[in-house]
Amino acid sequence: MPDLDPRIHAFRPDLADASLRGTVTAIRYTEPTMRQCMRGVVPLLAEPASNAKQVSQIRYGEFLDVFETRVDGIAWVQNRTDRYVGYIPVEDVLIDTIADLSHRVQALQTFVYPEPDMKTPPLDELTLGSFIQPVDVMGAFTKLASGGYVFSKHIAHATETTTPDYVFTAGRMLGRPYLWGGRTPKGLDCSGLVQLALEMAGIDCPRDSDQQREAFGKPLSCHWRDMPWRRGDIVFFDPRHVGIMTGPDHIINASDYSMTVMVEPLTEIVKRYESIAAAGRPSA
Repeated sequence: MPDLDPRIHAFRPDLADASLRGTVTAIRYTEPTMRQCMRGVVPLLAEPASNAKQVSQIRYGEFLDVFETRVDGIAWVQNRTDRYVGYIPVEDVLIDTIADLSHRVQALQTFVYPEPDMKTPPLDELTLGSFIQPVDVMGAFTKLASGGYVFSKHIAHATETTTPDYVFTAGRMLGRPYLWGGRTPKGLDCSGLVQLALEMAGIDCPRDSDQQREAFGKPLSCHWRDMPWRRGDIVFFDPRHVGIMTGPDHIINASDYSMTVMVEPLTEIVKRYESIAAAGRPSA
């Protein structure tokens, strides 16, 4: 049988996606139920526990396949956007009424207000790329089908939010905090930065850096110092790390060294990761 990646295939010894029947062995197989996330940002966890490690995140509007909902309110799900599998708390998060999501958030972050009034305490916060369904415009605000209001200039029709220049999108994240498992402007890890930048350019991108390397990477034709690096080149490092070249000499990356999204000389990051590899220390 093939060696399937459990990050993007839903299977456990006791339960598996019915589509994997005959491919993986499990006690029980189940057909998933599609649900939609109606919370700004929700942690996707490695284990069904509130204190488990965050491996990714689910954004408002994303579609999920739900395989199991436990009595403690934690569900085992797969994100249809990047096929990542994990656990999320479901209370006030998922709905079974699927919305027609015609618009996207184009601001890095925007608040959802209970009334079309910026002075009211926000109900939630949406981030760049989140899909929404507007139903009415009231002055400077747009009402959402799921309830609440967002500032109209922070959203646009989905056809108008694609930004082919993914280096520009990555640059919008400069100074944003590093967050393990993060994939929004509120906090990103290295692969989350690359994924979000490519997604906003209309490019399907896997979640983790090794998956991205498999999808986009190829061996260097010469020593890295002799490479004619170009703006937009995606560079992979060992141990797992990834960044985007902003030109021939500099790279933008979400760094656990500075705990921010930063631009630095390629020579510096290579030196740092060579030192990490020599010391045998793990890193993001």
